[in-house]
Amino acid sequence: MASTSASKGPLPLPIAVQAPVLEASAIVSEIAAKDTRPWYQKSNLRSLYLLMIPGLLGVEYTSGFDSSMMNGIQTITFWEEYFDNPKEARLGILSASYSLGSICALPLVPWVNEKYGRKFAIYLGSVIMIIGAVLQGASQHFAMFVISRVILGYGIPFAIVAASSLIGELAHPRERPIMTSLFNCSWFVGAIIAAGVTLGTFDMKSNWSWRIPSYLQFVPSVTQIAALYWIPESPRYLVMKDRHDEARAILVKYHAEGDETSELVNGEMAQIKATIEVEIENKKMGWREFFTSAANRKRAVLALCVGVFAQWSGNGPLSFYLKKILDQVGITDRREQNILNVGITCWQLVNGAAAAMAVRRVKRRTMYLTCVCGMLAVYIMLTTSSARYAMTGTKGAGVATIVAIFCYSPFYNMGFNALTYTYLVEIFPYTIRAKGITMQQLFGRLATFINVFVNPIGLDTIGWRYYLWYCVWITVEIIVIYCIFPETSKHTLEELAFLFEGQEMQDRVDAKVLKGMEANALAEGVEHREMVQSPEQRV
Repeated sequence: MASTSASKGPLPLPIAVQAPVLEASAIVSEIAAKDTRPWYQKSNLRSLYLLMIPGLLGVEYTSGFDSSMMNGIQTITFWEEYFDNPKEARLGILSASYSLGSICALPLVPWVNEKYGRKFAIYLGSVIMIIGAVLQGASQHFAMFVISRVILGYGIPFAIVAASSLIGELAHPRERPIMTSLFNCSWFVGAIIAAGVTLGTFDMKSNWSWRIPSYLQFVPSVTQIAALYWIPESPRYLVMKDRHDEARAILVKYHAEGDETSELVNGEMAQIKATIEVEIENKKMGWREFFTSAANRKRAVLALCVGVFAQWSGNGPLSFYLKKILDQVGITDRREQNILNVGITCWQLVNGAAAAMAVRRVKRRTMYLTCVCGMLAVYIMLTTSSARYAMTGTKGAGVATIVAIFCYSPFYNMGFNALTYTYLVEIFPYTIRAKGITMQQLFGRLATFINVFVNPIGLDTIGWRYYLWYCVWITVEIIVIYCIFPETSKHTLEELAFLFEGQEMQDRVDAKVLKGMEANALAEGVEHREMVQSPEQRV
């Protein structure tokens, strides 16, 4: 786990200081904590957060829509007949093609983010996804449907990596953990819309029963393009490109409501500039650094764990093959399955939002460990109830399976929904943040591709026994998370930038931060009462 600076004495300054002196590595966190005015009472910040809903949070609508739509259209007879009743490997490739497209795009994603900025990457991803959705709705045969889904998958990582980073880099330090957690939570909004649409088109007696949901997958991308025009670029990207005045103007407008003399903005700018400067000095920018730097190897392992765990924790069967699970416990009515899909998804949104709101109050490790321990208990229950139904055919076992499905999402969302992007944004410093999230996407998409391809084969071949694999795997997750996941709560992004590099590196940044804040304070005539002596005291 990372060491904190709470036990350090104050850093030596070129001028005398008054007590109490803030620790350099916690300056911005402590300044932000003093601002108790709610975000909704700040007009500029309020408008930014409202624009983030369609423009940035909406990126995950597409993923949620896709997963729920694939669940829903499998219950539509016209879709099954049109594609000749796809089963096992054929059904697996239909779902896995989305992840295959994502994997193909990942080598370009960090390059686009770093060269052209977060906003351009979202624009690019959104346009690609619109093309994929139109082709999906217009599919004339199995191959065209698969190719359209590959195109959809190719666009999504550009938008996900950029949007998750931009939310963390634009949000006020007080709300950042909640906003980045709500990003993944918005998956359920898209999923609910898709579940409702497929339920609504279920009774249509034509191929439009599945073409309408397929076409509508382009809607979230259109809203992203429309809203993104009004959302600013990342201040950290602008500092990286030596556009300091633009970066400061964004922070002044949204974090200080136009106050040019804001102590918070001075601290943020000093932290951002100092951290990026030290990152560049240490050449922490290339892919090679993930293998030659011990600190970045640790980050790479965490990205691997977060990516794989988020997809191999038993959510795959429940997300893509709910129909098969319900069939195996005697719930075979297709309309009833569709209604259950809508109900489960709405429940996921409720507990997912609650988990996102808890991230400011509960430590990261506590949430992760509660998540995996709870999922293990639920999967044991799911395995037991499914096995009992297979052996006895009792209706109660089918009901117990539905209860287990509803119990699963609160535990999953506590960790792998609420914390995924919050945690990634925190453990990767700016200069490699896009690469770090891309790495997590690579591992996650590979895991998803394998998962959604293998799941229907496993469910059809060995039935309830397939769930035993997840019981074993989640046990492994518990051990790994307990042993290697560091705590990152209650710090700004720059305070966490050198989480694994050691105290010496952090001290270098601390010194630069203090020097930068003093320079800003002197230049603007701001009296930092807790840091710098008054002019009379210096005399």
